[in-house]
Amino acid sequence: MSDKGKDMINRDNFTSKAGFILACIGSAVGMGNIWLFPYRVGQFGGAAFLIPYIIFIVLLGCTGLMGEFAFGRMTQTGPIGSFEYAMESRGYKLGTILGVIPVLGAFGIAVGYAVVVGWFIRFLAGSITGEMISSPDSGVYFGEIAGPFGSVLWHLLAILITGLILSVGVSKGIEKVNKFMMPAFYILFLILFIRVITLNGATEGIKYLLVPKWEYISQPKTWIYALGQAFFSLSLAGSGMIVYGSYLKKDIDIPDSAKNTAIFDTIAAITAGLVIIPAVFAFGFDPASGPPLMFITLPSVFKEMALGQFFAIIFFISVLFASITSLMNLLEVPIEALQNKLKMKRNTSVFLVCSTAFLIGLFIENGDLLGGWMDFVSIYIIPLGALMAGIMFFWIIGIKTAKREIEIGAKKTLGSWFEPMAKYVFVILTFIVLLGGIMLGGIG
Repeated sequence: MSDKGKDMINRDNFTSKAGFILACIGSAVGMGNIWLFPYRVGQFGGAAFLIPYIIFIVLLGCTGLMGEFAFGRMTQTGPIGSFEYAMESRGYKLGTILGVIPVLGAFGIAVGYAVVVGWFIRFLAGSITGEMISSPDSGVYFGEIAGPFGSVLWHLLAILITGLILSVGVSKGIEKVNKFMMPAFYILFLILFIRVITLNGATEGIKYLLVPKWEYISQPKTWIYALGQAFFSLSLAGSGMIVYGSYLKKDIDIPDSAKNTAIFDTIAAITAGLVIIPAVFAFGFDPASGPPLMFITLPSVFKEMALGQFFAIIFFISVLFASITSLMNLLEVPIEALQNKLKMKRNTSVFLVCSTAFLIGLFIENGDLLGGWMDFVSIYIIPLGALMAGIMFFWIIGIKTAKREIEIGAKKTLGSWFEPMAKYVFVILTFIVLLGGIMLGGIG
């Protein structure tokens, strides 16, 4: 038996379909759902925005998401090995170089994401001690943390927690943690929702989100930003979902797994909107997006709310769970690459990746530098990685082979719609995400 065959047999796997789906949901549910989706809905027509958003979730989920799962499962490796396999099947040699691009994209986002996870840990600690609630100015409180080298210990703690989980492995680490954290995330947000809808003035926030402004449907920007939001929300990058797919057994139903990932990711985004925006409206604050919403506006809301300290603790626990499960997926990409290509032991690769991410992240803890870093990676590298993965699987390996791979373990075969949708629609949409992000300075 070849060394590659032995590696495949010894490769750690998800032990159940539920564990795999929850891990994928954990990867997908992140800051885009919580600090950007509610803002985009309000910015582009309320419920009218949901129409193009759901259309793109369906289109991307039933093509690109299924494709990345199947690509990884077929090759039993991450993007570098998968791209090598595809290129070698046609007699080409550039697979390794091209496969490095999505790995760098995942690592680049992980570097910045770890800083944000550190912020969440700091705000959770501040909620528990009461320091955050008693601070007279939430903006100043956040500014001290988001300054140069302002959260080194919390940043380190984020890396240590995530690295410890990853060092245990796929089935005992990633799968088990997601089985706990993701259900807990939904339960905690449900508790928050019940509290928020009892606030005076919350109905205005609900109207802001759910009353459709139909004139936005005819605006191209609405569709472009809905596409970007759907794309990033599903964690398409030609990296993390390929790696998770590589840990997947042949009897797992990929179309059903993709469907459940898309559904629960969308539920998380809508629930986050129904918690955050009504609470912001109830106390007369501006529904901003990004870090200001999470670390300035919402802490100000909790200060005004009865039992605000208690609900702040629940909120920051829930978003910490969502951010850690996403960070695990991002870091797993370069970890898998080191294991597969350099034959490193898992603990060694975890240590190298996490320590490097921490050291680089130290120099972008400043909020402005962090924003520029994350924008560059998400605008240029992430969509390019997803585009290349789509081309590799649906074009170079071939759409008929891709379809057969997706159908392995599935209860139903895919219809004739799949081939043109995956080969043309998905690839074109991903190119639009790349081009739209460059032209508009980011769309997700």
